Amino acid sequence: MTARGVSLDPTLPIAPVLGAVVDALRGTGLCVLQAPPGAGKTTQVPLALLGPGLVEGRILMLEPRRVAARAAAERLAESLGQAPGQDVGYRMRGEARPGARIEVVTEGILTRMIQSDPELSGIGCVIFDEFHERSLQADLGLALCLEIRAALRPDLKLVAMSATLDAGPVAALMGDAPVVTSEGRGFEVEIRWRDRPLGPGLMTGPAFERAAAALVEEALAATGGDVLVFLPGQREIGAVAGLLGTPAGVEVAPLHGGLPFAAQRRALAPAAEGRRKLVLATAIAETSLTIPGVRVVVDCGRARRVRLDPATGMSRLVTERVTRAEATQRAGRAGRVAEGVCYRLWTKGEEGALAAFPPAEIEVADLVPLALELAVWGAADPAALPFLTPPAPAAFALARELLAELGALDERGGLTARGRAMAALPVHPRLARMLLEGGREAADLAALIEARDPLRRGAAPLPADLGLRLEALRDPKRFAAERPWQADPARLAEIRTEAARLRRLVHAGPAALSPGALAALAYPDRIALRRDGEAPRYLMSGGSGAQLDAGDPFAAQRLLVATDLDGARRDARIRAALPLTEGALRALYAPQIVEERVCRWSRRHRQVEARIEERLFALVLSSRNWTDAPDDARIPAYLDGIRDLGLGCLGWTDAAQGLRARACWVGAEGLPDLSDAALLETLEDWLAPWLMGLRSFAEVCALDLHGPLSARLGADGMAAIERMAPTHFTAPTGTRVRIDYSGEAPCAAVRLQELFGMDSHPLLGAARVPLQITLLSPAQRPVQTTSDLPGFWRSSYGDVRKDMRGRYPRHPWPDDPLTAEPTRRAKPRGS
Repeated sequence: MTARGVSLDPTLPIAPVLGAVVDALRGTGLCVLQAPPGAGKTTQVPLALLGPGLVEGRILMLEPRRVAARAAAERLAESLGQAPGQDVGYRMRGEARPGARIEVVTEGILTRMIQSDPELSGIGCVIFDEFHERSLQADLGLALCLEIRAALRPDLKLVAMSATLDAGPVAALMGDAPVVTSEGRGFEVEIRWRDRPLGPGLMTGPAFERAAAALVEEALAATGGDVLVFLPGQREIGAVAGLLGTPAGVEVAPLHGGLPFAAQRRALAPAAEGRRKLVLATAIAETSLTIPGVRVVVDCGRARRVRLDPATGMSRLVTERVTRAEATQRAGRAGRVAEGVCYRLWTKGEEGALAAFPPAEIEVADLVPLALELAVWGAADPAALPFLTPPAPAAFALARELLAELGALDERGGLTARGRAMAALPVHPRLARMLLEGGREAADLAALIEARDPLRRGAAPLPADLGLRLEALRDPKRFAAERPWQADPARLAEIRTEAARLRRLVHAGPAALSPGALAALAYPDRIALRRDGEAPRYLMSGGSGAQLDAGDPFAAQRLLVATDLDGARRDARIRAALPLTEGALRALYAPQIVEERVCRWSRRHRQVEARIEERLFALVLSSRNWTDAPDDARIPAYLDGIRDLGLGCLGWTDAAQGLRARACWVGAEGLPDLSDAALLETLEDWLAPWLMGLRSFAEVCALDLHGPLSARLGADGMAAIERMAPTHFTAPTGTRVRIDYSGEAPCAAVRLQELFGMDSHPLLGAARVPLQITLLSPAQRPVQTTSDLPGFWRSSYGDVRKDMRGRYPRHPWPDDPLTAEPTRRAKPRGS
């Protein structure tokens, strides 16, 4: 196939379906192309669309990574016999070579173009390459392009290209776009698994790196051709390279996003004559790039992803197992140019437990940049846009909260002038807020925060002080002479280049704020105040906890701004921070600092604390006693304390306990429930009025509860209790005997002689329940327990009389207790 004089490669697997792609765009202007890795879609589809009358305007092709964008542009330009910058160009952050007909861009560039020109003037077609990676910017770009096509540019053509994604949902999102499928023609790849699993806990770390190096050595020894190794990150690449050394006849080349372009180009170039190439790569090599000569892939089975923790509002890098889709992509790299072999650092049995696809970035990433872009677009609610996967409402709400704290959104949620200026800068909104304050300090600091740490780990532990990194950036020679740490010159050079670019964007002048103050503007939720105690533990203004290593020079610092944390859910470790003075903090956030009068129960100190506090978000900057706190502030705190400690902390006098027991025994319908659960649930109703005027929790605990409980029961309830559950019964001697209702049945204890002549048993309540009477000896010891006194006189009394009269001869033990006089006294001596 030839497109306007452009010769396409008929030997590539994609060639037979290019005509169908062109027909789909001529018909509907939309197409979803499914093609396996190595089919040639990246290098052939843009050229095929150059045919006459098909696309009016330039063709934009989006790539997820910078290295892929450059490589794709170079190969497209080479197909036209040119260098990049003529008919084919590329554009990415910090670098651009415009192309007259085709331009390959990184995904964030498209969003910038749309926000500055919503009609995408001069653009005829947008191609979303590697859409299966589901980057947030690609999802946003497609949603915006679909809106533009529906409202402004019905002529705008859209193509979504994918290697492994299920095309159905994408086609449906694009208005039932035609789906074109290329079967591909990859060479056979033999898969070789491990015999035994690595074991739990070996996702990363030295043991994983040793296992990976051993598998690489096995692959080198058993195969020929170049070898591509997939590792999760730059640190593992360095570690495995160190373990391998320099194998004879093998050229070792790292490949990751942190490398300069020249180093990336060397990794992609063919090996020298007579030598083999060993490329140690991150996931950057999964798609878009064909590395000539690769016949062997070693897949270590790990991928590093960004995850947002909703509990802390912070993103963190996590190492996870690859998905089946990623494993398929990686294995396919070994069969692009010839039959190949793929070694996997897991067993065949473990493969079934792999997830099918990686999560879409919009499901797990920081949504603050997305929320700002949507605010600029005028869509506060993401549901208004055609997202393949809508962002989670809770995470999106958190993102908008942070934008409001950064000053990008007003009180009604609308975009502010500051927010629009922030969105115009190609950095995270946090750093954009910092850059808008200007100054060399802001540009240096923003570039440093975005970059990997330029200091190298050595014998001396790396402190959290970001100021040390600024020192190394500004004066590397002095830093090397005076400090015990080494700085990576190449990384410092990259940071300086980025800082210079940022200064040009914002026309930075002299610094007006300290580094700590600038960081506080960018991280209003990570201003950290040291907690009491010896350990360097902090509370951050967003409400999360954080901690420093005990030996860190900042360990005694009262106020910090944490610019990098490890993302742990509880007390995240601070990896980078800057000191902040309270004066600077108050100057920056004076409108947000509020005075609050709080009265609360302290579980730690077990007392009510009444304080007047100066607060900035979750931080208490100062606190003093609130000596005249009113009842309406104190009483809720008292009740919280009672709920914390339980009802046992209150003044349960004998009278109060007795009343509660009587009420519970009666249990009459309509009588208030005095169980623990009911009393705790209704503290505000029955106890709160009795706490008026009490000035301490000790006074609350000393309060006699008989009064509150009586009031709770009411006059009718008390009358019913007095009637059905009297406190005493009267013995024939006139003694008032207390009745105990705390057990399973009401009971009383009385000396046996006081009941002589009593021919009926005391009965209680509406059900006429017999009182359980414990008969006592003259020495007040239990003799018998009965619920039938007349029956006792007739039956058991005789045996008791025989036993007792010898022990207590001075006390009466008549033959007939029913006719005897009740008495409290013993017989006179000698009688």
